[in-house]
Amino acid sequence: MRQHVNPLSRFFQIEKELPAPNELFENIDLPIHLDIGCARGKFLMEMASSNRNWNYLGFEIRESLVLSAEKERIDLGINNLRYLFCNANVSLPGWLSSLKTNQVKIVSIQFPDPWFKLRHKKRRVINDSLIDLLARNLDEGSKIFIQTDVVDVMKEMSNIIDLSQYFEEFKSQLPLKVNPFNIATEREKYAIINKLKIYRKIYFRNSIKV
Repeated sequence: MRQHVNPLSRFFQIEKELPAPNELFENIDLPIHLDIGCARGKFLMEMASSNRNWNYLGFEIRESLVLSAEKERIDLGINNLRYLFCNANVSLPGWLSSLKTNQVKIVSIQFPDPWFKLRHKKRRVINDSLIDLLARNLDEGSKIFIQTDVVDVMKEMSNIIDLSQYFEEFKSQLPLKVNPFNIATEREKYAIINKLKIYRKIYFRNSIKV
């Protein structure tokens, strides 16, 4: 069951000062996979455990999930993975500006809260500002992966990314019938079990300047 948190509430509009990469990871020279809205973090935990050549960072707006994920990560001794509690749309700009180089090579946004009611759609995580921010901070060739089981959400996310003109879809990988990372999120597993259609796309940063 989805546990919605209103990202536009006053509390979540306060920017959090997040730790820089050298405070988060043992090896700060590794590329970073950023997962926005990581929930309980199971996807990243499997990713980080199976690939020590990357650093993994999960942003999540529900603090209880972050505390639980961090405890499990520490218990398992996974050092190329961290979870941070914040509103990505508010705190991500400052964190990205702290990077010495464009270390973030992959951004994934998987099964974001759909906010079905028309008056709530402005709460959805992908908006023009977020895509422009990623465009300014991702090197050419860096990737954005999105997936959802709500067709309206996929149409909106795709439209925003397409209209930005800073990212192009990987046409050679169509259609995406499976998660390209071969590791499913908890919501993805639920969707598969319940035979829900899953919509997926991969975009890469092109050479257009912001």
